[in-house]
Amino acid sequence: MRSRLFVKLSLLLLLFSKACLGGDLKIARVFSDHGVLQRGVEIPVWGTTDAGAKVVVEFAGQSKSTISGDDGKWMVNLAPMKAQAIGNRMAVTSGDATLEIQDLLVGEVWYASGQSNMEMNLASCAQKIEFVREVISDPKSRLIRTMRIGNPDSAGELDDLPGPVSWQLDTSTTRPGQSAAAYFYARELHDELKVPVGIIEGSWGGKPIEGFIPREQFKKSPLLKTILELAESDDLEELAKIEGGVIIRNTAGMPGRIYNARIAPVAPYAVKGFLWYQGESNAGTGEDPRNYRLKQRAMVEGWRSAWKEDQLPFYFVQLPSYNDSVVGWVRLREEQRLSLEVPNTGMAVTLDLRDRDIHPSNKVDVGKRLAKWALAKTYGKEWAFSGPLFKSVKTEGREMRVDFHHTGDGLMIARKEGLAAPVEDAGGKLAHFELAGESGEWHAAEAKIDGKSVVVRSEAVKSPIAVRYACEGDPENANLYNRAGLPASPFCSELEFLPWGD
Repeated sequence: MRSRLFVKLSLLLLLFSKACLGGDLKIARVFSDHGVLQRGVEIPVWGTTDAGAKVVVEFAGQSKSTISGDDGKWMVNLAPMKAQAIGNRMAVTSGDATLEIQDLLVGEVWYASGQSNMEMNLASCAQKIEFVREVISDPKSRLIRTMRIGNPDSAGELDDLPGPVSWQLDTSTTRPGQSAAAYFYARELHDELKVPVGIIEGSWGGKPIEGFIPREQFKKSPLLKTILELAESDDLEELAKIEGGVIIRNTAGMPGRIYNARIAPVAPYAVKGFLWYQGESNAGTGEDPRNYRLKQRAMVEGWRSAWKEDQLPFYFVQLPSYNDSVVGWVRLREEQRLSLEVPNTGMAVTLDLRDRDIHPSNKVDVGKRLAKWALAKTYGKEWAFSGPLFKSVKTEGREMRVDFHHTGDGLMIARKEGLAAPVEDAGGKLAHFELAGESGEWHAAEAKIDGKSVVVRSEAVKSPIAVRYACEGDPENANLYNRAGLPASPFCSELEFLPWGD
């Protein structure tokens, strides 16, 4: 009898002790030493512990508490804070258990994703560009912190990152492995805003956009619903054949699986916005780029929904020059341009950063051009942030007059070499303009700048009805810029005249 009583008392004491100690107190792994918290907004902090346990979060003079739910999950919201360049300690307490996170800064945080061109690191770029080698070896450390997420894909949304991750300081030792595009973006923000900058990067090379779209978004449009149904029934051959379909080569390309693993477990960590550099795996040989803009819209809306912020900025990179034989790249660039109809988005044009490689090494200008969008549209800097974007076209006899958005102080013919700013070529001729008549056959055309318009004419087309610019995989010397030195995006005024595949 006494033995049984002793066992019962021991079990009760053990349970009581566990409750007092906070049991398995955990905080989401995205919170770790040296991280950056987003300034100016409420900051969600969350994790798990015993059901019904009190949890207290302390940071920078704030103390917030809550009671965990029946499932043990808890969340508090820290009040908005100003930028803090000196690290502070965060303490999370439940019962007698306390977790501490050291050296947290407060500044600007961006989530970056995409495929290999976003994943491409500084070390790879340094193989061709001396300036990048100098950046890597620079002993000066900026208040830039980066976190790389490399989880395998998942069939279901993950509540937390499955393994240890960490924020890295900006040093000559850590820089080689950083996403080059995201790093140069962060440098621009840091140097202009004079605040800490955090980048969470979750890209995955060689993967189509379908893997990054939240699964629920596939149920909201006929096209995406069909993609989901064919993927779930493992009818991948049919999926590759439909208009706007996709070639799924492995499980990571399946609808939502990258989102589940690399994005869902990060939300709702407070961020200022998103960076995106992808499209190659939706426009390669045999791949159908049509309706990519619908997929990108679904992804943007899905990410914004996960963060419960329907206007979070989304800035992306248009596909660079590459291989004229890959026809789908031309159409996908046009899909990217048309996706700008989604509010609070922006596109960095990179057509002039030619490298004859699917992974152009000049990610310096990529990062800078993305940052121009953010610094102007998100942070209020008054400067040019976009090159000319097609606005409208009007037929004037045998000529067509093209008007653009973002002409600024006017248009110019220019040439860009390496990392240097584009140089005006006042005596040059505009290249890569073409006209088509009712037949849809394209003919080379002469084009001249007239004020803030371009007037296009071809002796081979008497009655033009369509105009296009730089609609080639790798157009040499695509030379239309605005006077801020930003290149014009390729465009086609009649999408049905633009090939989408071989």
